[in-house]
Amino acid sequence: MAYDRKDSFYERAKREGYRSRAAFKLEEIQKRTRVLARGQRVVDLGAWPGGWLQIIAQHVGAKGRIVGVDRVAIDPLPNREIRLLCSDVTDPELPESILTLLEGRADVVLSDLAPKLTGIAPRDEAAAAELAEHTLRVAAACLKTGGSIVLKTFGGSEAEVTRAALAASHRKVRRIGLAATRKGSSELYLVATGFRGA
Repeated sequence: MAYDRKDSFYERAKREGYRSRAAFKLEEIQKRTRVLARGQRVVDLGAWPGGWLQIIAQHVGAKGRIVGVDRVAIDPLPNREIRLLCSDVTDPELPESILTLLEGRADVVLSDLAPKLTGIAPRDEAAAAELAEHTLRVAAACLKTGGSIVLKTFGGSEAEVTRAALAASHRKVRRIGLAATRKGSSELYLVATGFRGA
């Protein structure tokens, strides 16, 4: 489905100084789940261009620590608590690099990763499932016991498999849709809290 890239959320992001309209997705997730808190260590996977990093920084404050990861280089942000890592979620050495920059295990792992959609449902579901699998691997290696994960899915069987995996490793899993999601998109977010430990 075609969409207007410059919709009301895009215009609002530009007006308020956010790098992307996606910032409002994370702000809505935060309002509904309170997953972010002052002083936390947070990982943002698929962080380019940095809209989520801006929201995270507002909630964790200067005493928090944030690592933004993307295979596309992210322009630096002024916040001293943000560290940027140009890497792919499939890199087996990524968890070690994240832990080094965080100087400890993460309280929260966020993922707004999405495959390049082709419109061919089986292919898109398989690509999304692969990204989710890598995201869960990174989260399991980086999260501290009791930590949380927020992960984007696109519904269907892939989302159910991911939800089951999260339910096995966390005490609670919620599935939420967002007002800031583009019209016609099937994207949903899974929010898992109470990580049981690696």
